[in-house]
Amino acid sequence: MYDFHTDAKLLWEYHHLYQPLQKADCILGFGSHDLHVAERAAALYLAGYGEYIIFTGGFGRITKQIWNKPEAIKFAEIAGKRGVPQERILTESESTNTGENIRNTKRLLQQKQLSFSNYLIVDKPFKERRIYATLKKQWSDLDFRVTSPQNTYEEYYRYYQQSEQLHVADFLNILVGDLQRIDLYGRNGFQIPQEIPPDVWAAYRRLADAGFDKQLIAGCS
Repeated sequence: MYDFHTDAKLLWEYHHLYQPLQKADCILGFGSHDLHVAERAAALYLAGYGEYIIFTGGFGRITKQIWNKPEAIKFAEIAGKRGVPQERILTESESTNTGENIRNTKRLLQQKQLSFSNYLIVDKPFKERRIYATLKKQWSDLDFRVTSPQNTYEEYYRYYQQSEQLHVADFLNILVGDLQRIDLYGRNGFQIPQEIPPDVWAAYRRLADAGFDKQLIAGCS
């Protein structure tokens, strides 16, 4: 019987960058179904790592099925409950994908006449590499570092096991889907290319062949 955990952990590690934290003018949290991102952003603010928090996200593939509030609004509510002052939280709640997250955040900053020197980016643990590569291309003058919730693969797996709205398959499908996007978007110029080691590619293909292919872009190898 196929033990998918070994391959899934390999993708999990590849998606991480483990960049060291540094204080920033602004913490920018990318929305999704993962509320751990909001909690991580709030904790970083409360620890003095940023002066403001921006949450960006409307409804994505998953959240449009499980929530009646945009991702950014849900995240802002969590940060407020954790003790972040509301006047230090900005939200952009129209985006439906990463490209729109970036474009709409730029527009929000222009509308608010705000300019920050550097950013601490917060996203899902299994999206660190992809958001890094995307920002390097789509917002090339941005000074930033990337971080994510400090949970292990096992903790995330249990989180999806216990969720009433999500499933373990969602977790594994996203791990696989984001690996495909790192390759595809690097080739089509949407993000800077990232080297994908052969063992990571092999793990990706085994997981996809095992049925964890529901977040793959159809028609793309």
